[in-house]
Amino acid sequence: MLKSASFFPIDIPLNQSASLSAMNIEQARFNMVENQIRPWEVLDQQVLDLLYVVKREDFVPAAYRSLAFSDLEIPIGQGEHMWAPKIEARALQELAVKPTDQVLEIGTGTGYFAALLAHRAQHVYTVEINPELKASAEANLRRAGVANVTVELGDGANGWSKHSPCDVIVLSGSTPVLPPQFLQQMKAGSRLFAVVGTLPVMTARLVTCTSDGVFDSVELFETSIAPLVNAPSGETFNF
Repeated sequence: MLKSASFFPIDIPLNQSASLSAMNIEQARFNMVENQIRPWEVLDQQVLDLLYVVKREDFVPAAYRSLAFSDLEIPIGQGEHMWAPKIEARALQELAVKPTDQVLEIGTGTGYFAALLAHRAQHVYTVEINPELKASAEANLRRAGVANVTVELGDGANGWSKHSPCDVIVLSGSTPVLPPQFLQQMKAGSRLFAVVGTLPVMTARLVTCTSDGVFDSVELFETSIAPLVNAPSGETFNF
């Protein structure tokens, strides 16, 4: 059963306005987890707990900080957007990241999802095509004390072989088709999350490499997110 909004006290002395502001933020975070994310089949308690540890508001542009916990895609500049919180949490749950995993993320954005991944993985390599977003993400991660993330500048829409094979691969933008280069960067046990398709129909997929060259693909849910810059439009890989 969901707890009511009165979970946090509201009778706070006026001279504690700073504390009240902080408590409002925590209530908004609580409401995000309980009213947006849990109903979206995110039931892994470790994932839910992590959403309280990594402060989403610290990765949101200042102009949109009041919307940090809203069920929407927040603009981050350069025509890019953050995922909605429920997408972030669901992807993190489905990938089942382990402490020994090496992770590759394509599309760093503000660095928030990389920070979530980093709390569960050994190391995260994240690739950002836009220099300004790269610099901003690095600053956000540094302020958050996240040390096991390497942000690299480049175009990863067609794969990024520098750190392959990877245990986990995440594409933070959609792609009309899934480039086979990403599958070539996987090994037995690797998992990949990608949103594949074009408007009006896109599908979030979890691809698992069951053995060398053999893949299992599961369609998780339908959604719609902006494509990666330079996302390919050729023929898809057949499983």
